[in-house]
Amino acid sequence: MRDTSQLAKIFGDHTVAQLSSARVLVVGAGGIGCELLKNLAMSGFHSIHSIDLDHIDLSNLNRQFLFQRRHIKLSKSQVATAAITRFNPRVRASAEQANITNTQYDVDWFAQFDIVLNALDNLEARRHVNTMCLAARVPLVESGTAGYLGQVTVIKGAKTECFECQPKPVERKTYPVCTIRSTPTTPIHCIVWAKDYLFAQLFAESSDEGAMDVEETAENSDELSALREESTALEKLAGAMGTQDFARLVFDKVFDEDIERLLSMKDMWVQRRPPTVLDFAALSEHTGFDPAHPDDHAVLEPKEWCALFVHSAERLAQRRLAMDQSTQSGLVFDKDDDDTLHFVAATANLRSLAFGIEQKSIFATKAMAGNIIPAIATTNAIVAGMMVMQAILVLAQRIPECHTSYVTYGKRARCIIKEPLAEPNPRCPVCRRRYLTLRVRDCAQTTLGDVLDFVKGLDLDRDLQLGDDISVVEGTRMLYDPDFDDNLSKPLYELGIVSGKMIMLTSEDDDDGSIVPVVLSIAAAKSQDSLAIEGFESVPIFAPLPQLVSADAESDDEDDVITDDFVVDDSGAIVLEDDDVVTSPMIASAVSSISEELSKRKLDEISVISQDDTKRRAVSDDDIEVLD
Repeated sequence: MRDTSQLAKIFGDHTVAQLSSARVLVVGAGGIGCELLKNLAMSGFHSIHSIDLDHIDLSNLNRQFLFQRRHIKLSKSQVATAAITRFNPRVRASAEQANITNTQYDVDWFAQFDIVLNALDNLEARRHVNTMCLAARVPLVESGTAGYLGQVTVIKGAKTECFECQPKPVERKTYPVCTIRSTPTTPIHCIVWAKDYLFAQLFAESSDEGAMDVEETAENSDELSALREESTALEKLAGAMGTQDFARLVFDKVFDEDIERLLSMKDMWVQRRPPTVLDFAALSEHTGFDPAHPDDHAVLEPKEWCALFVHSAERLAQRRLAMDQSTQSGLVFDKDDDDTLHFVAATANLRSLAFGIEQKSIFATKAMAGNIIPAIATTNAIVAGMMVMQAILVLAQRIPECHTSYVTYGKRARCIIKEPLAEPNPRCPVCRRRYLTLRVRDCAQTTLGDVLDFVKGLDLDRDLQLGDDISVVEGTRMLYDPDFDDNLSKPLYELGIVSGKMIMLTSEDDDDGSIVPVVLSIAAAKSQDSLAIEGFESVPIFAPLPQLVSADAESDDEDDVITDDFVVDDSGAIVLEDDDVVTSPMIASAVSSISEELSKRKLDEISVISQDDTKRRAVSDDDIEVLD
């Protein structure tokens, strides 16, 4: 049993009592998560809930010390929480194997915790948890590592910077459309095609996410026209989802018909090796291979890749159909989602087979598709320790004593440096919002028009201060504005607005940015009222925005068409955005001292220096990713 007397001497008996009663949520049970869960259990925290989507893999065992070989293929969060209860039997630890972005984890679910600690390795989930913590008014301890570098910071709504306050430009890797579509020469070309084109066209939220909407120029007209035709053909295959023929139809389209079309262009292959048409019947012969449990570290045989393709395509089709029926959004590639990873690995390697390109294992595909930087166990341990120290200060209501801390590597005398927590960016598109909870008794009976009428009829002391011309947005969807009222009579459920979703209300009259948008978190009703709003007493007062001295320079990328995974600019180039890379901001002195070492290690993602009038700060590319 853990003795907390030393903690009591440092922080006092009252703080130790707070730790034992605090409900803690740990998101992620990988490299940082294992160290973090162990530290929490051994530091007087008694109520811990862990959530992680992933299974334990052989590659995790060299640094995620709570796992052993016998745990391979088991849930990370469940094995990790079982381990820490053996360290400290007084710990009440629970676990879930699930995606934290699921709508079941709504604002009420987050609000049950006293603090949230992020040990994540992808940008989408970090942004989601950041937003949910702001909406639920729960403090968040954020972290990230990359090799020997690490970072920990505290996010407290209206008090400190949130995860989105500083811009996080992502590294872009550019590949010409013609190379991806017609003449791949390397494994990454095939992985890009499988992940950002084929997967997106078949299973993403909408079929128009892709390269079809870019303005054509003389340089890219032919390629984009051909790409549009191919995408239209794939859209027609969506009607076969759920049928026995779906996987075969997709296979025949991309590995037979499309390759036959390429082979008809004789001039293209004068100085290149022509691709080979793949025969579905020949490759789908039974081999005894189990596609549900492939060897992630082996380069599979062609028939095994085909079996994995069929298995993953059928599973993704069923999931996509289920989403359509439940009004949820489409699928998103996640390297920790076996179905999406297996589909991308299988299709990329089948394409490599057709074009005579080196094939890669599932594990290697995961690294390339997820832009992974290997983790260092020591860095994870240091970062996890700093996270627990920050969590103790937060729970003790000692926020002013918290810091943003960095683990550095190089010629510095100190490997850990810190700086005070920064104030919120007054122009942040996420935390400069008034977060309220909209409780709906029945989303199938309540229309969008009912919500607008309810909002406009609120008492003066609860006025949302948006005026009469209100626009309603959910994610990237415009649900209503004064010139678009088609959805007013539709039930919220029909629009996909259910518990766990968020809608943002903005004013059409906000020309200078002075009106603060309102974000309504949809949640289950607690009374018989059909609609109710909560949270007015906790909404901060926002200062007026400072006037900009000059307009920002016009972006060179203003003609780019942005999609979930890549950009197609007007020169016909696909520009990848590294969604799963997470950055840690580094202060200028730390960056300058380790820049030489970073250059040697080619960690190009880390740190771009920016300087304002009052202090030097580093603005990084998107937090440093760890393979968990």
